[in-house]
Parts: sequence; C-alpha cells; structure tokens
Amino acid sequence: MAHNQQFPAKTPIIKFKEQDFYSLRDHCLNRGLLFEDETFPAETYSIGLQLLKGKNLSNLSWMRPKDLLKGKSEPLFILEGASRFDIQQGEAGDCWFLAALGALTQSPQYLQKILIDQSFSYQDAGIFHFRFWRCGQWVEVVIDDRLPVLNNEYLFVKPRNKREFWPCLLEKAYAKFHGSYANLHYGYLPDALVDLTGGVVTNISLHSSSSDLMTMVKTAAEAGSLMTCSTLAGPTSESVTMANGLVSRHAYTVTGAEQIEYRRSWEYLIRLWNPWGKIEWRGRWSDWSPEWQETHDQRKSQLYEDKDNGEFWMSCQDFRDNFFGLFICNQVPISLDHGSMPHERWSQMMFKDHLIPGNTEGYQRGMQYIFSVPDSMENNNVIMSFNIGPQNLKAKDRTFPLKYEVFKVDYQFQHFQDRLPSTFFSQFRIAEKGIVSETTCNLTECFSLSPGTYVVVVSEGREAVEFLLRIFLKMPNSDRQVFQKMGPSRAFSTSTLSRGWTLMLRSFRAFSTGNS
Repeated sequence: MAHNQQFPAKTPIIKFKEQDFYSLRDHCLNRGLLFEDETFPAETYSIGLQLLKGKNLSNLSWMRPKDLLKGKSEPLFILEGASRFDIQQGEAGDCWFLAALGALTQSPQYLQKILIDQSFSYQDAGIFHFRFWRCGQWVEVVIDDRLPVLNNEYLFVKPRNKREFWPCLLEKAYAKFHGSYANLHYGYLPDALVDLTGGVVTNISLHSSSSDLMTMVKTAAEAGSLMTCSTLAGPTSESVTMANGLVSRHAYTVTGAEQIEYRRSWEYLIRLWNPWGKIEWRGRWSDWSPEWQETHDQRKSQLYEDKDNGEFWMSCQDFRDNFFGLFICNQVPISLDHGSMPHERWSQMMFKDHLIPGNTEGYQRGMQYIFSVPDSMENNNVIMSFNIGPQNLKAKDRTFPLKYEVFKVDYQFQHFQDRLPSTFFSQFRIAEKGIVSETTCNLTECFSLSPGTYVVVVSEGREAVEFLLRIFLKMPNSDRQVFQKMGPSRAFSTSTLSRGWTLMLRSFRAFSTGNS
C-alpha cells in the first residue's frame, strides 16, 4: 500500500517566482528605493502585443499611483471598503475575472485572503502582494505599483474613485499570475472563481421555474456563495452591446434576488452587475422601466436605484431567456433545495499528484484511488473536482487535459492492497457521471453511487501536468468513510464538512467570455 503524506493543518503560502514580499520591501526601504519587478517588467510583453494592435506605443507609459494623481492627493489602497462599484473594466477582455471579483467583494472573508492588509501610507516602497489559489495551495504574487497608461488613460481596470487603486493592482497581480494581461483576454468564469476562493463551482440549470431559481439564488447568497453568469455569443466572436442593453459573450455578477408585488401577483427578480461599470439592461424592471412605476410594493424604495453603475434588475424569465449558465462557487458544498439548508455532512479528500504521458495509458497502468461510499439513498452523493494550473496548458488546448473513470470494485477484488489486477479491468463496470462544470483548468462532475467500494483511475493525459483531485462524499449522520490511494502520491488530506448541496444539474461545457 502506498504511504500518503498528509497536508499540514495550515498549508504554507507558495511564493510565486520565489519572490518574498517582506524581504523585497525591506531591501527597498533600507536603500530608499521604489520596487521594480524584474519578473514582470514595465515592458510591452507584460501586456501582450494582442492588446496593443493599432495603438501608438510612443504614448504608452507605466506610472505609479502617486504620479498618476500628480501630487493633488495621496493614493489609497482601499477607500471606505472594497466594493464591486470600485471596478470598471478596461481594454483587456477579462470580464470573466472581474465578474468573479465583483462577487468576491460581497464575501469579505474571501476577499481579505486575496487583498491582504496593505496600504500606501505604511512602509510604502511601491510594492504590493496578493494571493490566488492553485492546486490546493495559496500562491502569493508580488508586483510593483507601475500601471500601464496610454494617452493619459488607464489601459486596463479604471478606478471609479481616482484615489483608490486596489482593483488596478489586483488585476496586475492576476495578469502576472497568468503570464501577461493578454492571457486574461477571454477566459472561463469557473477558473476565476476557483483561483479567488479555492472553492468548488457548479453550474445551475436555468430551466428551473422562476420561483425555484430565485430561491436558489437567495439561498446561495445567504450561504456566502459567489455567483456569476454569462450571456451567449453573438453573431461574431467579439462582445457586442445588443439592443436590449446586454453584452453578448460577456460575464456578469449575480448580486441578489427578490420577489416583488406586481399587479396583484408576484414577480421574481434577479439583480446583476456589469464589470464595465456601465451599460445596463433596458427591458422589464430595468432602471426607469414602467414596472417600477406601477408596483406598490413597500420595499420599492429599498430595491430600486437609478444609478449608472452597471447594476440592474431583470425578471427571472428574462434572465433565463438571455443567459446560458449560472455559476455558484462555495468553499464547501451547500444545499440549494428550495431554500432549505439541512445539516448534511460531507467528507472531503484531497490528493495532489503528477501525471506523466506514456506512464498511465490504459486503465491497468492508470493512477488508482480507491474509496468507499457509505449507505446513502440520495442522488448526486459524490462530487469529484480536478484542478490544474494554466501553466501546464498549451495555447491550443481547448479541453480539460486529463481523462478518468470511476469503477465499482466487486467483492472478490476488494482484498487487493496495492493495485487492482488486469483481470478486474476485463469485467469492470463504469459509473455514470454528469458534468457540473468543465473548463481547460477545472473539471467538476457528480455521481449517484450506491454503497460500496470504488476506484478512480486517471488513465490519460496529453502532457505532463500537476493536478489536484478532490472528492466530496455525502455522509449519513456523522459517519466517516475510509479512503485509500494506490500508487505514488505527493500529498493527501481528509476532512469532514457540514452542509451539502442538492442541485439542479445539467451537462455543461463552458465557453470563454470576455470583451475586447
């Protein structure tokens, strides 16, 4: 049997590019210097030529916040709390990241892990650091505070308040994390949600009834979940503002849901935010629509705002008609079953491993992970989530690079402690699965498994990749399940989580969102 190394109780922070923030800051302070990041320099290749086509590069400069303000006021990292309304998207088509970030601002416990406690006023050396999650660990990214400016305008995220710079600096750190600003141009919402939280993403079917959809959104919000959604692509590959005010192939943040009294009945509403910080829905229940004038609901003054800040209401029916997916992300599985939140328990197992092409071809040579399912009569009682880093991917990759299957292990094979023999795979039974969410970096699938022993076999990969496998098992009462990995392992951990999810799931394949 393989010996598994457990993750420590507190996973250490990984230093991206081996840069230590405090050492670099102290070095600059002791010498009276402002930090200049040699690993992400103030050069055009940090931006990417794709985003600079047709632009006069002689007018491109990199400026620090104090220089941008021209001495008229002092820059601030955060002014009166971090909010989604601080963000206005720039030239990069990174709405997929900014929509996830907008959702993150509604969950301070998540946001603080990313932003860390820092400012311009204390030991300022032009250096900042942020954290992102990858393959089971938090990665700390160090940047200098030089921002790209073209023709005296911000090239990328624009701060709504000229003194507040946390959105610009965080976007720069995420660009460095991905290699360049150009690498943020179009991407997948689930990837950003996972990078910002380390959570698990599920796509909710929009074929639900309006009342069920509204209830699920409210329940998820109360659980502290992050919620985002995407519009479908238009006639062209570019993002275009349509006649109804929505932007095609664009990501939005879901910020709320309510039912409101209207014409002696109830109307179910969803509230959304556009990362552009402007351009809003023009249909029913939009700002200044007749529906707001006609309703006599006592909460009208609390819900209705006429502000050009990118946030708007729309009916659940219009939401279902114009969006193709609702992505919900939480650290632990949650229940979304008609508003109830039973105290279910989940056991989580987390494995980090490497796959080398050629060493795992075929089920017999695949990497094997054996686990047991306790007594459970519920559907979707097992969730499996794979995560890899984008540095493992090639530009041409458009699908998740690993393949795996789950097999039921019959009684006569359960005594094998090392590897299942070839005779097992000659009579195996593959478990059926439903895709919850799939991108090039993240794959989450659900299973309805009867009690018994199972084996996960990772059997194919296009290239060498480091991956994280997390398995969530719905537990009856307070039972624990037994988990065993067969084959070499880098790391292993188990934990039991409270709450569960009962989701309306459908097969789904994400496409990237963004705008130019």
